[in-house]
Amino acid sequence: MGQLVNGEWQTEALLAKNQNGKFKRQDSVFRNWLSTGPAAPFPAETGRYHLYVSYACPWAHRTLIFRALKGLEDMISVSVVHWHMGDFGWKFSNEDGLIDDLGGREFLHQVYSAAKPDYTGRVTVPILWDKKTNQIVSNESSDIIRMLNAAFDGLGAKEGNYYPEHLRAEIDAVNERVYHDVNNGVYKSGFATSQSAYEEAVTTLFDTLDWLDNRLVTQPYLVGDTLTEADWRLFPTLLRFDAVYHGHFKCNRKMIHEYPNLWNYTKALYQHPGVKETVFFDHIKKHYYQSHPSVNPSGVVPVGPVLDFDRPHDRDRFGK
Repeated sequence: MGQLVNGEWQTEALLAKNQNGKFKRQDSVFRNWLSTGPAAPFPAETGRYHLYVSYACPWAHRTLIFRALKGLEDMISVSVVHWHMGDFGWKFSNEDGLIDDLGGREFLHQVYSAAKPDYTGRVTVPILWDKKTNQIVSNESSDIIRMLNAAFDGLGAKEGNYYPEHLRAEIDAVNERVYHDVNNGVYKSGFATSQSAYEEAVTTLFDTLDWLDNRLVTQPYLVGDTLTEADWRLFPTLLRFDAVYHGHFKCNRKMIHEYPNLWNYTKALYQHPGVKETVFFDHIKKHYYQSHPSVNPSGVVPVGPVLDFDRPHDRDRFGK
């Protein structure tokens, strides 16, 4: 992730230095929506849309999970960027078979420029691209997963509604805290450039992890006994936590596998049908440890920890 500023590429870690030592994530620009009806600008159609993702990025990972949960693999195609994010942001790599299947581009920022030639904002994954009009529908992961959750239900998507109407208020409330304190909290900790900003972020992060672990004492999921969007928004951060955020981002008060309920919960979600196939730890570890020289100047990737997400879990004790 990064941005063009006065013609110079800046990573979000560098941009954080302009926020009094605090990391501040900028808003997504493309916020269109898939909809139904003959006059809809972006109607749900099989084969029309394409996802640009990184296997390393937790925000992009959400969209891959929903694509799998809803069985949309044959309806929505995918291009994967290389794990290394260098001087010009996300790139594609013919050598590694990580190519732009649509335009044959070298860098992800060229996808943004193809949609908006004067674009100078953040260049991020995921991107939901419309192959018919050559436009970006959305680069906001939270919007994309809601579109994938429902837009293709009439076209043969798998059953499952992860944002049911009667639970939306609670889901939204959980999402709000998890986003600020955990999903973005690990970045606030890792990209902080002052001691006070770091300690504030990491304290809030672990307060919320404690809250989440306690929430799972008597229920299998974040919103009672129903697997919802809230769970899948949290999962990519938990999955990466011990391998990356604990060490690389100094979120080292505790590891997720030391939380009995969060650890069992993470394993249960990983073992959910179709999910483990979206996980690529080689991309995850190499990306973080070798793409943030301000955090890890040596670029050395640690060999551990050894994590077995396939080990049995006891989420089934709830009988759900």
